[in-house]
Amino acid sequence: MTHEHITQTLLTTLEQAAVAHQIDIIDVEIVGASKAPVVRVRIDHDDPNKPTIGLDEVTQQTSWISEVIDELDPFVGSYTLEVSSPGLSRPLRRLKDFERFAQQHVALSTTAHEGRRRYTGQLLGVEDGRIVLEVDGERFTFALEEINRCTLKPQIDFSGANSKILQ
Repeated sequence: MTHEHITQTLLTTLEQAAVAHQIDIIDVEIVGASKAPVVRVRIDHDDPNKPTIGLDEVTQQTSWISEVIDELDPFVGSYTLEVSSPGLSRPLRRLKDFERFAQQHVALSTTAHEGRRRYTGQLLGVEDGRIVLEVDGERFTFALEEINRCTLKPQIDFSGANSKILQ
């Protein structure tokens, strides 16, 4: 199985198991060598009204995530599991993510084979099932399947004595 296939299998299986734990699987990433890969799982609360998941909660959730992966047994040898919160550069991959984080600044790359592939600008939201982004005053729309990767890109205000993240 390819890393892409394993990633999709893990993502689907973990999303199903996460419901019982009231957790949202933000994304799954497999990096490193095939013989001893690193599996990165980013999680958050499934309730968007709760604050971002904390370190103690991540630690509590790690055991069932590890059990699900071990049960699937997708790797020939051993693997390293890293479970974390989504962080400031939170990945967006589902329509509900793009709706939730509308008006935020994002970095987006497409699967386009010709022309421009990378965009950085304000996520306007979802219209007619398409993701809408404004870059330098120009609107761009993308089908979800055209997006290779999209992450929040926090804006930091360094002016004045108190730096802060602008959202």
